[in-house]
Amino acid sequence: MTGRPQNDLLQLLSRHDFELLAPHLQPVDMAAGHVLHHAGDTVTAVHFPCGPALVSYAVPVEDDREVESLLIGREGAVGIAGGRSPQLAYSRVVVKLGGTLLRLPQRALEQAQQRSAALSDVLSRYADGQFAQLLQSAACNAAHSIEQRAAKWIMSAHEHIGEAEIPLTHEQLAGMLGVSRSYASRVIQMFKARRILATRRGAILILDAPALQARACGCNEAVTRHFGEVLRGTASADG
Repeated sequence: MTGRPQNDLLQLLSRHDFELLAPHLQPVDMAAGHVLHHAGDTVTAVHFPCGPALVSYAVPVEDDREVESLLIGREGAVGIAGGRSPQLAYSRVVVKLGGTLLRLPQRALEQAQQRSAALSDVLSRYADGQFAQLLQSAACNAAHSIEQRAAKWIMSAHEHIGEAEIPLTHEQLAGMLGVSRSYASRVIQMFKARRILATRRGAILILDAPALQARACGCNEAVTRHFGEVLRGTASADG
């Protein structure tokens, strides 16, 4: 790989640090629903979503349900904890919106970090931001309404892919919210009645993004600000 991929974390690296990783980055096209890890799997690689690809962490709870605790797109990486790859996956990690992911073997990442303190610093800072994202997600699930959380997830997907049409089914949204499909459908119908959203087969269409944003909680903005603060001052792509 010679050029910079559409992944913000990789673009943040200095030229030297990116060149340490580039020979080991393998692009893989994955469809929605592809499972990267099941809970308890040994994590052997880090994945960097590119472009519109989105990956979610689904944590099992009672009654055979799962709740989305994290949504990661081109801004970050899947499989980094404390600046290094975890040995075991805690949750199911699944591709939510299909696209290209760059696979990096864990061993190659560890070797690169041994050669570059700056790379280790960037990844440690990113892991700090991701931990804050997990804390914010836990608070969001406890404090905010289903309507607020639905608006948040749909706006997050919109910001990641840059399109008004989100390839997201009612069932997928239900999984993000940890509710039944019928409950998610009722929330979508409420937004449709207010002419904020429309639906197409296998997709949600945003008609009024400002109105949707106004109904979302502020959790995404809080996490984005924190990421900006912890990553400020790290090496740039020109370094």
